[in-house]
Amino acid sequence: MRQVVLDTETTGLETAKGHRIIEIGGVELIDRKFTGRQFHKYTNPDREIDDGAFEVHGINSQFLADKPRFRDIAEELLEFITDAELIIHNAPFDVSFLDYEFSQLQPRIRVRDICQVTDSLALAKHKHPGQKNNLDSLCRRYAVDNSARTLHGALLDAEILADVYLLLTGGQTALFDSQTDSPEVMQAYKAIIAAERPALNILNATAEETTAHEGALDMLDEASETGSVWRQQN
Repeated sequence: MRQVVLDTETTGLETAKGHRIIEIGGVELIDRKFTGRQFHKYTNPDREIDDGAFEVHGINSQFLADKPRFRDIAEELLEFITDAELIIHNAPFDVSFLDYEFSQLQPRIRVRDICQVTDSLALAKHKHPGQKNNLDSLCRRYAVDNSARTLHGALLDAEILADVYLLLTGGQTALFDSQTDSPEVMQAYKAIIAAERPALNILNATAEETTAHEGALDMLDEASETGSVWRQQN
């Protein structure tokens, strides 16, 4: 299973007012493991950045002046996300901006036509109803280090969200890594466990307990047309 955890930064809040993407960051997961493959680009929006947006991400027009336009990085972005499951926090916002950017190109592309999209914010709200579920709150809840997040940044936020998402949706999925642990290593693990584990103390039922148990099974036999399941299986 291939997933891409994605985030964007923008010039403002609404595409209807001509706001554009200025940063895209994504990290790749395969079978819930980081591959080390990333996508990160800044883009020149050819417009000013709202003051409110600047306060969030700290990216200004001077920094973006020599950066490529979205059209120049679109093909590379499409190669990175096509056929992946996109994990995005508050997905409708980011997807609306991506759809707007792709709509300015030919052929026009809609993100949901080439990717499955999962909104991690919706997942968090379902799992933690009535609580704060922004990324910082989830980091505190799941003990994810976000100390480097003094401002929003697309790649940093994608990396942090990936950690949060894995914990939000189950955390560790296996005790051992079956892709890297050989049978010999697995046997070594078992030997260590066997050596360190104390002998089990086995307690047998007393005669009185056995009699009481049989009496309870007799009652079940009388109450059920098919008899007690315990006696059928033992």
